[in-house]
Amino acid sequence: MIKVFKHKLIAFQASFLVGLMCASSGAQAAAGSNNFSSIARNVTTSIEELPGLVTGISYLFGLLLGVVGVLKLKDHVENPTQTALKDGAIRLAAGGALFALPIVFESMMNTIGTTGASISPAKLKKIELNVF
Repeated sequence: MIKVFKHKLIAFQASFLVGLMCASSGAQAAAGSNNFSSIARNVTTSIEELPGLVTGISYLFGLLLGVVGVLKLKDHVENPTQTALKDGAIRLAAGGALFALPIVFESMMNTIGTTGASISPAKLKKIELNVF
C-alpha cells in the first residue's frame, strides 16, 4: 500500500512540475523574447535586495558566534583541561568580524561609489579603413 502511495505521489509531483514549467514557458513567450539584455535586467532586478539579506544574516551569525564564544570561555574557566582558550577566542573574533561586516560593506560602497560617473568606457564613433 505504501509503495503504491509513493508511486502516485511521485507521479503527481512530476505532472505538477511539468505543468508548472509549461505555464511559465508560455508566460515567457508572451512577455517577449529572451535576449542578453532582458536576462541581465532580470538578474540585476532580482539581486537588488541581496545586501539587506547579507546584512541580516551576518548580524544573526555574528551574535550567535559571540554567544557561543562566551559559553566556550565559560567552559574554559570551569574546566581548563577540557576546553582550550582558543576555541572561545576564535568564535568571539569570527562573531565580531561578522557583526562588523555590514559596516565595512557600507563604507566600501560609499568610498567606491555606485554611480559609475568617474569611469566610463571609450565610445567608438567611426571606423575608417584607408585601403586605397
